[in-house]
Amino acid sequence: MVIRRSSLAAALAVVVAVASVASAEVFFEERFSDGWENRWVKSDWKKEDNMAGEWNYTSGKWTADAEDKGIQTSEDYRFYAISAEFPEFSNKEKTLVLQFSVKHEQKLDCGGGYIKLLSGDIDQKKFGGDTPYSIMFGPDICGYTTKKVHAIFTRDGKNHLIKKEVPCETDQLTHVYTFVVRPDDTYSILIDNNEKQTGSLYSDWDILPPKQIKDPDAKKPEDWDDNEYIPDPEDKKPEGYDDIPKEIPDTDAKKYILSRRWNLTSIPFADFKDDPYIYVYPNLRYVGIELWQVKSGTLFDNILVCNDPEYAKKFAEETWGKNKDAEKAAFDEAEKKKDVEEANDDDEDLDDEDEDSDAKVDSDAEEEQESASHDEL
Repeated sequence: MVIRRSSLAAALAVVVAVASVASAEVFFEERFSDGWENRWVKSDWKKEDNMAGEWNYTSGKWTADAEDKGIQTSEDYRFYAISAEFPEFSNKEKTLVLQFSVKHEQKLDCGGGYIKLLSGDIDQKKFGGDTPYSIMFGPDICGYTTKKVHAIFTRDGKNHLIKKEVPCETDQLTHVYTFVVRPDDTYSILIDNNEKQTGSLYSDWDILPPKQIKDPDAKKPEDWDDNEYIPDPEDKKPEGYDDIPKEIPDTDAKKYILSRRWNLTSIPFADFKDDPYIYVYPNLRYVGIELWQVKSGTLFDNILVCNDPEYAKKFAEETWGKNKDAEKAAFDEAEKKKDVEEANDDDEDLDDEDEDSDAKVDSDAEEEQESASHDEL
């Protein structure tokens, strides 16, 4: 029996991939199947102000599978807060993966679609905007200016936002957002299993103080020339320059050279202290959704917290991947139906306007006839 090397390599790759997925440590996985309400706690935050929104358990208006449901915001101009607990763990020396799918059926114009990981003990019934969190991740849209993916780490009570811009999806279909944080202090952000941003926690967040700072005692010399260019004191006319035909020498011409620019001297920052464990959260325990929405209709599903990016990728393909084409077809069909209904409504409005116009003509004719009869009397 002869086995080609390419076939053997492919087979080994499959075995390695299967082994990797099989060894994944899953801390939390929520597909919102039956009984999901027993795993989640709806917060009372904003209820006293009558500003707490209700969650609907639904597959949405357009879907590939009516039985594949998630939780959806249902009221406009409301706050939403809900959380679930999982066995506490530390991500020290582990890769941390946070992933979920979200769909903005309402064509979101202002509101969030992000998820939080929280640590320690919290009162889930009071979970809200002021509750401290460890990591916040996901899309945020507001008007024409804010259409980005948030990736925020909290350290010592301070929120550190990613310094790079990561655009989010803005259509009305389901998309999968994945945040991978590795023990080597690197990260990746993926949308629909495609990497959109990657880099270092050291350079892309200001979690640690800077290693170098500008020397506060440095002073610019009094005779420093601030002009960007200065005349070259060694400038000389080239030999034979005057003998070049059809050229008119510029006796006032001067050659310029680039001047030095004054920059403050950098010195080591005395308060800098390196931390190779800036990625670590020792007691992660909750996943929560807390947001404000002007227009409701955002649907969350398939939330995952694990230590294996390959498992997360496979999970996304099994949930979002297998349904995305059918969902797109259902959305297109819904849009066509909507266009037809709107066109019919426009026709009815025109018919009503015509009827009103005819009625006015008849009324005017009757008034003229009555006026003529009155004149005859």
